[in-house]
Amino acid sequence: MKKNDEELCRRSACAISMALDAIGDKWSLLILRDLMFTDKRSYGELQSSDEKIATNILAARLQSLEANGLIRKTADPENGRRCLYYLTEKGIDLLPVVIELRQWMEKHNPLAEGCTNALKLNDKNRKEVLSAYKKRLKAAHLAK
Repeated sequence: MKKNDEELCRRSACAISMALDAIGDKWSLLILRDLMFTDKRSYGELQSSDEKIATNILAARLQSLEANGLIRKTADPENGRRCLYYLTEKGIDLLPVVIELRQWMEKHNPLAEGCTNALKLNDKNRKEVLSAYKKRLKAAHLAK
């Protein structure tokens, strides 16, 4: 029996290991951050982030995120030579993870700043805030 490519690349069936295979590098999370919390959609806009991602790395990460079903690429209706990137439902579902990572670092490093969005989760507002923001992301990303 021949294993498919995904099985060959997988380290184990552990859910955390598999998640890290999909998004376990800093660039992928920063691309997802920008798609979640800014209006950046094109390659050039994503490359203009403060972290200064190299073009080859950005291209590879966008391809990986698309292959993992976290983003989708579409032709720009206003400029056929340009592509736009949007989150998929799977990508939008990472919103709580990205927010928790930010809040964890803010808690444990006094030099950490709030990045691009001031969404804060606590036990009282968690469900409402996530639900409202996910609804906003779905309107902006899934309807395109």
